[in-house]
Amino acid sequence: MATRQFPVRPDLDQLKHQAKDLLRGVRDDVPAAVAELREHHPEEVSPEAAQLADVQLALARAYGIPSWPRLVTACRMIDAIWGDDVDAVCELVARDPKLLQENANGLPNSNWGPPMSFAANLGRDRIIAALAEMGAEDLQHAFERACLQSRVQTAQDLLGRGAKLEQGVVMGSCETQDSEGLGLLLGLGAELSDAQGDKLAPVGMLLQTYSRNPEGKHACLELMAQHGVTLPGTPVMALHRGRIDLLEEHRRRDPELVHRRFSHRDIYPLDLGCDADPSHALHGTPLAGGTLLHLCVDFDEIDIARWLLEHGADVNAQAAVDADGFGGHTPLFHTVVSQPNTCGRQQDGAMARLLLDAGADPNVRASIRKQLRFVDDETMHKFRDVTPLSYGKQFHERRWVSKPAMRLIAERGGRV
Repeated sequence: MATRQFPVRPDLDQLKHQAKDLLRGVRDDVPAAVAELREHHPEEVSPEAAQLADVQLALARAYGIPSWPRLVTACRMIDAIWGDDVDAVCELVARDPKLLQENANGLPNSNWGPPMSFAANLGRDRIIAALAEMGAEDLQHAFERACLQSRVQTAQDLLGRGAKLEQGVVMGSCETQDSEGLGLLLGLGAELSDAQGDKLAPVGMLLQTYSRNPEGKHACLELMAQHGVTLPGTPVMALHRGRIDLLEEHRRRDPELVHRRFSHRDIYPLDLGCDADPSHALHGTPLAGGTLLHLCVDFDEIDIARWLLEHGADVNAQAAVDADGFGGHTPLFHTVVSQPNTCGRQQDGAMARLLLDAGADPNVRASIRKQLRFVDDETMHKFRDVTPLSYGKQFHERRWVSKPAMRLIAERGGRV
């Protein structure tokens, strides 16, 4: 079982240094190094007898790659594709034709796929043409990856080579909130549904996905509306769509809008394909019972957050507290724990700075429980009577904790 994560663009020199460091640790009887050797080497090798080849094999297997030579080949293949070096790619495949079908990074499971699909992710059309001539068979996967990465020209080229608009092909663009890819597919005649024909699944995916690309999300929702999806006229949907004009209309009708709290079903409507289980909506700090300002932080809607604050939203508004005593967190907690791939606001601290400048209390307390999906630990975790900083310190998935937000809160007097 892999215990290290192989980079999308690995550096072979760095990996060689890692192997030497591992060998040094093994020979110095460092417990972690010895344990890694024992876990990943197929034979029993004593630390004093270990050679460089032994730790190279263990390191490759720790990354999920069967051997060190295969890891080296993966690095060279990826370097060649990234550098658009057609000759180098063809030379590697000519030397070992199996590489046409194996994932370019040597891993048994990889979304980036074999060399042709890997090239499609990057829009390397010359490499795709060369690999097609050499017998590559992953046209369909390559087409889907090109759409996922908004490689419009590459996608059109692959359609010309025989790729098809299969049912469910739009789901990838919805997962990444990629409006260019979705627009391309719909323009080519793709059906707005998943592989089983569920026409709401793409909307549910778009709203619940781990991705945070506000502009792309807004444009995808407009494309869906143009293709027959009825979007409810609720304040939360106006936020999902990035429509301050619609929020202004709601506020005129309901002056208390900026103070209202919204349920999970308000945020993720079941009649739009969303799931009733809150853990399937891939947000960070719980959203149910929060205000529109809470939602803005998690969904990275900084312009709407500014608008809400300008129109009287309480920066220290607390989420509803449930029957078990969990809740009461303010929007500032969301700046601390949020989706780790957020496109910028949490990672550069801009949202935390906005809230702190507006008077957010850095030492407010709340009790929060949270279950994450698609991580090593999917159990429910409980954080009782925590400040934003102590919440971030205790949170079990460190990738979800924003260091810039933590630093800013500490600078403004936040305490653990």
